[in-house]
Amino acid sequence: MAQPTFIEVQKALSGADYPSSRDELVQHAKAKNADEGVVDALQRLPHRQYGGPDEVSGDIAGVTGESEG
Repeated sequence: MAQPTFIEVQKALSGADYPSSRDELVQHAKAKNADEGVVDALQRLPHRQYGGPDEVSGDIAGVTGESEG
């Protein structure tokens, strides 16, 4: 399965409320019918509270191997 891009993840999380836990972000993406690769990447994030998209981006880059932005 191809790793999702930063842009794909951000689209899946548009409209998400912050702060959010990893599990809340996963549920938000699923509710928006996000691609399976995006959901998988979100599920691999560390268990913590995310204060905004920038914090998610930093951790997503770590789990997908893609640099931010």
